[in-house]
Amino acid sequence: MNLDKILAISGKPGLYELKVQTRSGFVAESMLDGKRITVGMRSNVSLLSEISMYTHTEEKPLVEIMRAIAVKENEGPAISHKEDTSSLLDYFLQIVPDYDEDRVYPSDIKKVLNWYNMLQAKGMVSKEEPIIENADSVKEQVIEEVKTNKKTAKKE
Repeated sequence: MNLDKILAISGKPGLYELKVQTRSGFVAESMLDGKRITVGMRSNVSLLSEISMYTHTEEKPLVEIMRAIAVKENEGPAISHKEDTSSLLDYFLQIVPDYDEDRVYPSDIKKVLNWYNMLQAKGMVSKEEPIIENADSVKEQVIEEVKTNKKTAKKE
């Protein structure tokens, strides 16, 4: 499962795939409807590969949580994020038994399950460990591009 170019954009529904860098930001394609949007450097953007969730012992990367859901569901869809809160909490406890209930809110769990189901519908989930030799360099490159664009946007 490669989440290096999958983005969550604050204020916009769903997930986006990073397509191309522009002078003032980048172009992302919605995974919901396929529409492309231009995202400026002032937008709050998160790479899914950089998101983690709190457990009682450490922060667990989102890709590991997604992989755990894929293993549980045999790469099928997870329960809907629209289920009642108690069902979502029980389900998530099966996926991440040691998640920190004080710092991981039901809204976070809904978001993770919604994202997983979006990625699963696009065939982007896998229960296999990724075998990517240059994953760190790709992640570093994307992060560096975003940082460079933010610095450029501030100067303009």
